[in-house]
Amino acid sequence: MNARLRLRVFAVAGTALFAALVWGFVGLPDFGSFDGAYGQLLNRLSVPDRASTDVVTTVNFDFREFDTLGEEFILFAAVVGVASLLRTLRGEHVATPDDDVPGRRVPETSLVVGVTGTLLVAPTVLIGIYVVLHGHQTPGGGFQGGVILATGLLLTYLTADYMTMRRVGPTALIEAAEGAGAAGFVLIAIGGLLFAGSFFENFLPIETAGQLISAGTIPLGNLAVGLAVTGGFAFMLSEFLQQTLIKRRREVR
Repeated sequence: MNARLRLRVFAVAGTALFAALVWGFVGLPDFGSFDGAYGQLLNRLSVPDRASTDVVTTVNFDFREFDTLGEEFILFAAVVGVASLLRTLRGEHVATPDDDVPGRRVPETSLVVGVTGTLLVAPTVLIGIYVVLHGHQTPGGGFQGGVILATGLLLTYLTADYMTMRRVGPTALIEAAEGAGAAGFVLIAIGGLLFAGSFFENFLPIETAGQLISAGTIPLGNLAVGLAVTGGFAFMLSEFLQQTLIKRRREVR
């Protein structure tokens, strides 16, 4: 496909997308108007019926948990896709990076960056765990906390190197976290079917709002998604960083 043909395809697709956006914006309600019957209903039900003070998390992991299952497996499919695309290159071997071109110098991590990043790793992981575990009581949850936890692994790479990151977060552990999170979320749904008679139905005590152990199966859903998101993002980070290493194909003899 030459450049002119690509430009024409882009022009057609861009025009269609722009028209769809304009059509959508025209149909938006006027500024300041509110027609939130569902929002008002959820606000009334969240605390007394679910003992959860975070309505958004209650929606994600209770009222529309089946939709969250679909979103979870979109991420899972993306991770599998990345693995399928990048691992076709496993026949290659890693060689010394070709950084010795004239005029190029690859600097090492500075002392300031290394020390600052190292000091931030533990607080980042701690905040991620807090966001996951308290997602039913404060803003946050498994998706947000999982991304924060994966950022802790990225900080390890930024302050040290790729091999250190791999030792801190081995591939087998990352893959296990991703698989356990996805499987755990499905098991919660099956548990509702077995113990409460409905897919994703809550089958644990609701307890008291404001406590860590409360809100039935909502914290379990947060934990499962947190594991899956942490494993998924950490896995893709590891795979993409590995591809930045210069590789040499084995010579055919």
